[in-house]
Amino acid sequence: MGRTRNALRTTALGAVSAALVAGAVPAAQAAPEATAPGVRFVDIPSDGGTVLKANVVTPAGAAADGSYPVIVLPTSWAMPQIEYIAQAKKLAAAGYVVVSYNSRGFWQSGGEIEVGGPEDIADASRVIDWTLKHTPADADKVGMAGISYGAGISLLAAGHDKRIKAVAALSGWSDLVASIYSGRTQHVQAGALLGGAGQLTGRPSPELKRILKAFLGSDLAHEDEMIAWGAKRSPATYLDRVNANGAAILLANAWGDTVFPPNAYASFYEKLTGPKRLEFRPGDHATAEATGLFGLPNDTWANTQRWFDRYLKGERNGIDREQPVQLKSRSTGGYEGYPDWKSVGATRRKVDLAGTTTIDANTDSGANGGLVLLSNALDQFLKLPPVASVPLLPRRYAAVWQSPRGEREQRVRGTARLHTTVTSTKESGTLVAYLYDVGPLGLGKLVSNAPYTFHGKTPGTPFAVDLELFSTAYDVPAGHRLALVVDTVDPLYVEHNPTGARLTFSSPKTDPSYVSIPLREQ
Repeated sequence: MGRTRNALRTTALGAVSAALVAGAVPAAQAAPEATAPGVRFVDIPSDGGTVLKANVVTPAGAAADGSYPVIVLPTSWAMPQIEYIAQAKKLAAAGYVVVSYNSRGFWQSGGEIEVGGPEDIADASRVIDWTLKHTPADADKVGMAGISYGAGISLLAAGHDKRIKAVAALSGWSDLVASIYSGRTQHVQAGALLGGAGQLTGRPSPELKRILKAFLGSDLAHEDEMIAWGAKRSPATYLDRVNANGAAILLANAWGDTVFPPNAYASFYEKLTGPKRLEFRPGDHATAEATGLFGLPNDTWANTQRWFDRYLKGERNGIDREQPVQLKSRSTGGYEGYPDWKSVGATRRKVDLAGTTTIDANTDSGANGGLVLLSNALDQFLKLPPVASVPLLPRRYAAVWQSPRGEREQRVRGTARLHTTVTSTKESGTLVAYLYDVGPLGLGKLVSNAPYTFHGKTPGTPFAVDLELFSTAYDVPAGHRLALVVDTVDPLYVEHNPTGARLTFSSPKTDPSYVSIPLREQ
């Protein structure tokens, strides 16, 4: 069976490679053939005899004794080594040596999938070693970039290898636990997608298999182990090292990323002390960068090259003089600049969640966050977010509060926060909060959502819940209402409500319940 799967993987790699290289041809044809960058495929030895499959793209006519800035690109989760070939050619045409390698454990690279573990961090350094020895690369001008898995490895490497002077981390993670276990709730669709893709295209390590089994199986006996495993693989754990090494860090992500939601990136960005930039755009996981992989115009990749031009080449291109926080609204598609993250949504509006409401658990009310990768991609390209008819949501399974109609447009920017008091009939449970833009006919368009899970509570005893919804940028038209909906089941997340559980939401006079909405000043 193992030989058969390896053969299928090899065949699939050839097919994907042919397709992507073919897709990159139009971009390469923009320059005369004589000036086209050179491409070669190589094997790079790493620790323990592991061989990493890689490709090297050098500037056209590059002299062996020349000196060029270099960019190292680890591949995304489950992607083949030619993932970045179109962008690598563009970067090489701009004067960079570009080395892209298949992350260990995937496709034809050796080793097992370690999910940004010590072996992956060491691989990044070994690739830099090899690059400096075998290409005309400048040891003082080393950068790393990547999408998703490649972004996470690039950030981790920046905390462990002082030679890395600039990083572009696209659709990555800074805190693995906060990303796929936010609110102490497993993001089950994301976890299953990553696990399935890893099994299909690579060789998960025994440790990964054990952790993933416990994660998807809600095995709380291993919760501490899972959290420690995730922390070890989180760039935020090595923040002091990243800051001490001083690499210029570009972070870019999508508002609707269902694998790595944007909140953790924003928090990480605020704690960076070196040159930094934060970009958020509409979309889901890696969809904001996807068109650039085929050589098509793409804002994220364009700014990635500008970032390297500034911090590896030293070009005065103005990117460091722009507002460092750049947000693209889901509603208008226009960019907005801010001096820092805390200035985003600096004005807050509280919507009171008055009264007492009790709902039955275990049933999906019809309010949900959509499907991983698909729903927020539809929002990105067609402005079609997940919707729900708020008046028709069954109040037996959904608690609903609505604001008065807004007299003017409300520009939601940043992170909405829920504070409420919950009483459960069971010691464990899950709730999911949704913020909707509700039009005149009652149709609610999803603005944001987030899950929350509790364990070890005394049945019948109230307790406070504070929950950050996923950060966003969305414009609520004048005349619309904002609605907060809370239910207990969402296909995106694991539910921890025992059979027959009921949740009561109240607003004590001494501790009123509310949702705080971040707004951009008009």
